[in-house]
Amino acid sequence: MSVAACAGLVERGDPDRFRAAMTAPVAAREKLFPLYAFNLEVARAPFVTKEPMIAEMRLQWWRDVVEEIVGGAPVRAHEVAAPLAQVVREAALPEAALDALVAARRWDIYSDPFEDQAALDAHVDATAGGLMWLSAKALGAGDDEEGPIRRAGFGHGVALWLMAIPGFEERGKRPLVDGRPEAVREFARRGLEALHDARKTRLSKAVVPALRAAWQAEGVLKRAVADPGRVAQGALTPGPAAGAAALALRAATGRW
Repeated sequence: MSVAACAGLVERGDPDRFRAAMTAPVAAREKLFPLYAFNLEVARAPFVTKEPMIAEMRLQWWRDVVEEIVGGAPVRAHEVAAPLAQVVREAALPEAALDALVAARRWDIYSDPFEDQAALDAHVDATAGGLMWLSAKALGAGDDEEGPIRRAGFGHGVALWLMAIPGFEERGKRPLVDGRPEAVREFARRGLEALHDARKTRLSKAVVPALRAAWQAEGVLKRAVADPGRVAQGALTPGPAAGAAALALRAATGRW
């Protein structure tokens, strides 16, 4: 039950975040990998069974883990729970954000669409925005930085959501409130605006490794704005060589 186990989970299940984290100093990786592994475990929970009740129980298990960690109870014997507890307790990560990240995944269990665009936005903020904030706070972000960091997470989340559209639709989900090209373009535009807003804010250098998880988001969103049809085609992700070059440049220049 170590950070190395968490890193292995992330490498296999969330390779883009893994690559971003590997550009960070070792001390930062030790905080990022448990949070990324936690996010991965929670995101997978609704899909390991076709029984909604069992999926609900799996998510509740993680909500209980979070409550126990924050409350100082003994940590459950799980390869992610123990490293997660250390990060959460050392950085005093907020229970509300951790719990919201888990609770939002209930949407994945059922086939109901989002009630409106505000509900979809809230989902993206709770998941990608929440993870970005928790990661940055674990690296030393101040509470006054939460707004712009969540904006960066929202932009990243919109990019991830648009890339996932074909997969959602294959599973019979309705991931967009409005699937018309102009509505998709507007959603992508708002994600891009959120990223730009975050970049205009002076944030502490310590949080850059957390923000670097969004290294592909701007390009993805720009492609969606230019041609919303690429969303349904699953044609938003850059090629491996271009992606690797972009990440290397950011790491070399200390940017995200």
